[in-house]
Amino acid sequence: MDKDFALYPGTFDPFTFGHRDVLERALRVFNRVEVTVGVNVEKETLFSTPERTELVRRCTQDLEGVEVEAYEGLIVDRARDVGAVALVRGLRQVSDFDAEFRMAFANRKLAPELETVFFMTSEEYALISSSMVRDAHRWDGDVSKFVPPPVVDALEQKGAPAQS
Repeated sequence: MDKDFALYPGTFDPFTFGHRDVLERALRVFNRVEVTVGVNVEKETLFSTPERTELVRRCTQDLEGVEVEAYEGLIVDRARDVGAVALVRGLRQVSDFDAEFRMAFANRKLAPELETVFFMTSEEYALISSSMVRDAHRWDGDVSKFVPPPVVDALEQKGAPAQS
């Protein structure tokens, strides 16, 4: 196991400035962080797995020590397979803690050797979520304050979905 290696798992649909903020904080602690783009066939996403993976790569290409991979399955299995010692999770608000707390304990039961490390995002990103970005995009709102330029471009290329 590489004590300087962590995974930062998520759906990243789309990758936001908040995600990047958490990643930058994790890179202060770990020399290498893999952003693990989750594949969940039961979850409908705006961007496909290859699109999300490529967007994260483009949004993080200037950061040293970042790897980006898609993965389907239990994140603890991925961590074991690649030798990571920790999972990085971001907290924006107190409401995030409940779900993250339960997930961390489940992962600890599945892989006691794997730590979950929580990073608080900067205040300026505390209200940004991927679902908020998708909703703003749906109504043709300006999302450029919430997501990096490659995501803005990708959203513009997708066009606003039809409103019901």
